[in-house]
Amino acid sequence: AVIYSASYSKFSDPFLFVTRQEVFLIGAVVAMVVVMSFDYDWWKDQSRFLYGFTLMLLALVMLIGKISGGARLSFDVGPINLQPAEFAKFTVLLVLAAYLAEDRSDVLPYHRFIIGMLIVGAPAALIILQPDLGGVSVLVVMAMGVMLVAGAKFRHMAIIASAAVATVVGALISGLVNEYQLRRFTAFFNQDSTDQELRDWVYQGRNAIRAVATGGVTGKGWLEGPITMARSDIPVQWQDFPFSAIGEEFGLVGAGVLILLYTVVLVRIWRIGQLSRDVLGTYLCAGAFAIILWQVFQNIAMTVGIMPITGLPLPWVSYGGSGVVTFFGLIGLVQSVHMRRYR
Repeated sequence: AVIYSASYSKFSDPFLFVTRQEVFLIGAVVAMVVVMSFDYDWWKDQSRFLYGFTLMLLALVMLIGKISGGARLSFDVGPINLQPAEFAKFTVLLVLAAYLAEDRSDVLPYHRFIIGMLIVGAPAALIILQPDLGGVSVLVVMAMGVMLVAGAKFRHMAIIASAAVATVVGALISGLVNEYQLRRFTAFFNQDSTDQELRDWVYQGRNAIRAVATGGVTGKGWLEGPITMARSDIPVQWQDFPFSAIGEEFGLVGAGVLILLYTVVLVRIWRIGQLSRDVLGTYLCAGAFAIILWQVFQNIAMTVGIMPITGLPLPWVSYGGSGVVTFFGLIGLVQSVHMRRYR
């Protein structure tokens, strides 16, 4: 419903993105059922192969991937785009959790922490070369979540955070971050700027905030939001800023219901992690929890102007096949842990 309201007035075919998303959702549910049908120990055995295959896709996308906004993020496969960085969230979590589960000590040893960092660092380096800072941030947060549950010390967490900041700074200095993404950060720190060069970037963020703000308590009604209905006020709203459409059309009540639903999902994942029969299941749940929490926070925060615009999708709401399949796949892993919580 949100994708339809954010896109139908902007294209000659009002059902263009809705039809595609319905197909993606069917495929995603099938993927979830397949993932949950297998014991997560079986997925652990496949983790190295899936990890290697992901690295290969991430390398290939930089050579033959589709250029969008100055970055090579996806493969163009007919009417759809396949984004390896989305699938990396699933496979990197799988291999990291499998590796850390080999050690049963309460405190994560330093050498295992370093190898865990290398496991995450390889795909993160390929993703940042695309460049996709948002995708890298998800892997970093996921790694921190899993390692924290695995018993990493505070100074280990500080190392991950410092390495992430140093990587971003290095990317900015070296020019790896293209002008398109750099403008997003510049606009965030200059939201009141009247500079003509920043006008479009600031304009997009301002309108997203306006859409949420003018929705009031109950919203203007579905398909009744003037900012959402406008052709160019919030570009790619159905993919990057669906929360602004929810805020304008369903108001504080609708936004609150959505956040409540996310809270229910996160609480259930946390509980399933506690009930897991082994540490592998706990680590998988911790990683899924961290990924979902970070993406929900980042997408909503960038919509209301308290975080830079990164393009991270809002889980299960934003348009996009790779993203929705990945998130249903993560839920499939969590379901597999829950279904086999008793030996």
